Amino acid sequence: MLRRARELAFKALFAHTQGGVPLWEAFQHALSESLEEEAYGEALDEEGIAFARRLLSGYVQRQEEVDRVLKETVKGWDFGQMAKTDLTVLRLATYEMLYEPTPFAPLIEVAVKIAKRYGGEHSGSFVNGVLARVLRRIEAGELQAVPKEE
Repeated sequence: MLRRARELAFKALFAHTQGGVPLWEAFQHALSESLEEEAYGEALDEEGIAFARRLLSGYVQRQEEVDRVLKETVKGWDFGQMAKTDLTVLRLATYEMLYEPTPFAPLIEVAVKIAKRYGGEHSGSFVNGVLARVLRRIEAGELQAVPKEE
């Protein structure tokens, strides 16, 4: 369920940042599409929808900090050079790593799956590498993250 919620947040943020669609309008559109797809897979419940909203709201509130962390972490690349799908996945996953109690391993695993699904041939490995560097920075004490659930 959280995978689908993260995917919903990804779709909304991507439409907002790349298509210029107002964020909550993009969210409603992505949610409508998700609800139509429910017949084919796991249903997205109210908890999942709330989680997706929380990810988007949190990222928007901390966008400057998240983007700064990514710029410091991804040496040799600027945001204009990155695939926009990869950047969107990285923004949401980095926000979640720093500000949500989600354990790192499942968070990174889902981010990589979303990158593979919506990005290019090398998106999964690129996203995995960047998030692994963010994790190393957290473990080294360079970055502060909220305590994680066991």
